[in-house]
Amino acid sequence: MFPTIFALATAPGRAGVAVVRVSGPASGEALAALTGKPLPEPRMATLIRLRDPKTGEALDDALVLRFTGPRSFTGEDVVELHLHGGRAVVAGVVEALSTLPGLRVAEPGEFTRRAFENGKLDLTEAEAVADLVDAETSAQRRQALRQMEGALGTLYDGWRERLTRSLAHIEADIDFPDEDLPSGVSDAARPVLDALASEIDAHLDDRGRGERLREGLHIAIVGAPNAGKSSLLNALARREAAIVSARAGTTRDVIEVHLDLGGYPVVLADTAGLREAAADEVEEEGIRRALDRAARADVKVAVFDATALPALDPATVALLDKDTVVVLNKTDVADAAVPTVGKWEATTVSARTGAGLPELETRLTAFTADRLAGSGAPALTRARHRSALEECRDALRRALTAPLPELMAEDVRLASRALGRITGRVDVEDLLDVIFRDFCIGK
Repeated sequence: MFPTIFALATAPGRAGVAVVRVSGPASGEALAALTGKPLPEPRMATLIRLRDPKTGEALDDALVLRFTGPRSFTGEDVVELHLHGGRAVVAGVVEALSTLPGLRVAEPGEFTRRAFENGKLDLTEAEAVADLVDAETSAQRRQALRQMEGALGTLYDGWRERLTRSLAHIEADIDFPDEDLPSGVSDAARPVLDALASEIDAHLDDRGRGERLREGLHIAIVGAPNAGKSSLLNALARREAAIVSARAGTTRDVIEVHLDLGGYPVVLADTAGLREAAADEVEEEGIRRALDRAARADVKVAVFDATALPALDPATVALLDKDTVVVLNKTDVADAAVPTVGKWEATTVSARTGAGLPELETRLTAFTADRLAGSGAPALTRARHRSALEECRDALRRALTAPLPELMAEDVRLASRALGRITGRVDVEDLLDVIFRDFCIGK
């Protein structure tokens, strides 16, 4: 039997309401010790005064909810104490709980881990709980909610069920060769395995959409010194995130800001100005980092100084490709600004006055949506999903070319286990610490 655990389930600090959650067999006894009264009816909110069990001192008038297992988040008996959110109130209740026998403070992610171990969530749903808490944009929220509702787990469980049926056909041929079975029982599995391998290939061929949506699309601002990159970053961020100076080479390191573009998360990076002869070794390292960030970025914003036209910075021109948004800056002081840079369509802006910024944001939002918007199918959201799916796909390809039914069956078993590791259906003990160690919010 698990020990009874408790923790603050809401963010620490001063708030209107704070929730302390208690889960385990002694949760009812803990509530009785804090109130000195009979337990309230399950699932009925009750206003009760909480007192220190040792001194009798009043701690708070709290709204109390009690859930009996398995009809609770963790599948155990659970008590939730909805307190006034002052630090002293929360500290007093937590201290009182810590003095009760059989109770201990929950480890990070332990409530969610218990929900998984008690069959209330699979691993993909448990991961989605953390994603939902961390969601900063509407697209991230939608993806997390869909995964928490089981869309991803249902897809993988369906694939695994098809593998189980195919494996049964193959093993029937192996184990009962002398029985009166229909001819070609194991051969019937081959088109199923081939179709499933193709489905997994299509699922993997998503340009990392789910992972990028969790972490944010990376956009790098590149250009020559004094093209106005830092001013553009500040204008898009609507705050002074980067130092702006007329002196060339002011930006030496990569400066990042997180933005919400049309509901999609973006990590916008300002980089050092590109030029062939750096002033010193520090600027030289900054240029190296700028080029590295540009190479790794999902989208580049190439900034050109409109006052320098028709001359174009060759180092920036060399970075232009299909994943680049071209910007002509300083149009407020340029004699003329044309909407193209060579063959590339340009957005004309003035980072100083804000002219053209709405059009630039619209264009960046379209780039972002094109890379992150889904086709309707649930997206894999973590590197471990991708690794297991690749392992499953490779095992299926081997199975299709296996010279013996026994080898074919073994590869199908490996494919099924790889899928099972994603949802936690099999071979999960070695994964638990990895999955839950980063759940540091006391859920």
